[in-house]
Amino acid sequence: MDTAVLEQMLDEAFDHAVVHHGYTSYMRDYEVIVYATADPSTAMESSYKRYLFRYCVEARCETSVPAETWRVSMDDRLIEQETGTELDGYVWGVKWHCLFPGARLLPDSEDARRWSNVLGIDFHEVRLETNAHNLTLIFSDLQVSEVPAGYAAFVTE
Repeated sequence: MDTAVLEQMLDEAFDHAVVHHGYTSYMRDYEVIVYATADPSTAMESSYKRYLFRYCVEARCETSVPAETWRVSMDDRLIEQETGTELDGYVWGVKWHCLFPGARLLPDSEDARRWSNVLGIDFHEVRLETNAHNLTLIFSDLQVSEVPAGYAAFVTE
């Protein structure tokens, strides 16, 4: 996959809402579902996009929420927006994370180079940073498609 095209695809997700991420049901590819909001002054409509990281040989997820915030964010009432908004702490119940500062390609990835050599196809490493989780994925190809509203809920059932 051409790195310039890959970077452009990643840039298009910048500052939108990640509503789901995880391996697909067949456990080979990793998907990130993004709710792309449109500027009301444009004729564009908001949409849900599926970023499918194909042949994902590694997926790491770590918190980006500081320990001090975690300390005050473990109350189960924070997992529902209705019961969490009046409490101090991170309200997990908003059920989305802002893709900011965004996604970036790591062009000098030793791990991606190693997988490329072993399997004989190009691999890439990308880092997606949100206000709650940071994802690091090693994969070969990226496909972006529109999915219907509610797709993320269907995937997690």
